[in-house]
Amino acid sequence: MTSTEPRRSLSWFGQRGVRCPLLRIDPAQQGRLEDIRDNLLARIAEAEHEGWTGEAEGLKVSLSAANNKLAQAGALAARRSAAVDLGIPAYRDIAGATVSIPGDRHDR
Repeated sequence: MTSTEPRRSLSWFGQRGVRCPLLRIDPAQQGRLEDIRDNLLARIAEAEHEGWTGEAEGLKVSLSAANNKLAQAGALAARRSAAVDLGIPAYRDIAGATVSIPGDRHDR
């Protein structure tokens, strides 16, 4: 790569992962995915400016996949943060109801 070529390693690796339909994004990596999306936007603008229509179209496919992965990561984070009440009492709920009987062997 020469000094005049744009840096492509971030998006190249990102595109491979972003385009894979089986890859599930960890919500903690959402910031990295946003960086990849921003890099793709910059590369699309460069490709359109230079007249590289085929390159621009390929990058738009990757951008669409990145936006979908971001939506998936957001939905997954929302599902993980939602608490589910299973109806099982917690220790704090039953600890206050514990009664000690005078003369019990634990009451010494």
